Amino acid sequence: MMEQPILQVEHLTKYFSVGPKAEVHAVDDVSFTLRRGRTFGLVGESGCGKSSCARTIIRIYEPSEGKIILDGQDIAHMKQRQLQPIRRKMQMIFQDPYASLNARMTVHDIIAEPLKAHHVCQSRKDMDDKIFAMLERVGLTAEHAGRYAHEFSGGQRQRVGIARALVLNPELVICDEPISALDVSIQAQVVNLLRDYQQAEGTSYLFIAHDLSMVRYVSDDVGVMYLGQLVETCEAEEIYDHPLHPYTKGLLSCIPIADPKLARAQDNPGIEGDLPSPVNPKPGCRFCTRCPYAKPICHEQNPALKEAAPGHFVACHLYE
Repeated sequence: MMEQPILQVEHLTKYFSVGPKAEVHAVDDVSFTLRRGRTFGLVGESGCGKSSCARTIIRIYEPSEGKIILDGQDIAHMKQRQLQPIRRKMQMIFQDPYASLNARMTVHDIIAEPLKAHHVCQSRKDMDDKIFAMLERVGLTAEHAGRYAHEFSGGQRQRVGIARALVLNPELVICDEPISALDVSIQAQVVNLLRDYQQAEGTSYLFIAHDLSMVRYVSDDVGVMYLGQLVETCEAEEIYDHPLHPYTKGLLSCIPIADPKLARAQDNPGIEGDLPSPVNPKPGCRFCTRCPYAKPICHEQNPALKEAAPGHFVACHLYE
């Protein structure tokens, strides 16, 4: 059961219209599989489409094309009424703990909201018991239930957001950069909290981040996104030990190294230039304008995601 997919994303596309003939290609033909009880890490630069992909999967955004198969059901084009029972299986932890909590609601009311929406509890006592138990589980106490969001630190606020997402015991949790706004010491606490919960409950995570060292720690599989497209995907250790795509190599070379001698010995200089505009992207490989190995075909034809090694997929003309 643990090897069966909980989520299959097939050719998912999300375009935003920004003018009569202009479209932002936020998510462009993305496909990947998340196995039950595992963590799929989605990485890339800011603005590459990670959060748009997550919000489309959870149906905050309506997908333009493609399939989102959750536990065997395609939810990509379901109506809101049909989605109601599905949403209990899939919850989201948002990036900003300061903006994602209602300042006018107590912590008790914030965590109670999904319980009320899905009619989970039979009585007020049952609801209180679930809320207090979840607060204890995320490292807070029942005494915190009566406080407001502004009375907490950033790490505590994110724990409240995690409690709200986990109180329904969902099968899939989408973590949209849940640690990027936190101090480094707090990041480790939050990540360990999520890992402990996963080991206890078998929850599956789609973990979005731009911190590659943290993604390596939490993920079983990794997908690298660039300008709305997946350019490489495989198991986490494989992508760190044997990266294939020039963009992935550039991202990995940007990870700080504590040893100055090893840092100077790095062959890859990193990634030069800025992320191109996602509005009406030109034909060809999206990365060709920044790639040191670009060939004429890279400017003409967009490479498909193909298996370069067992279980290791890459979208690059260098490996065809």
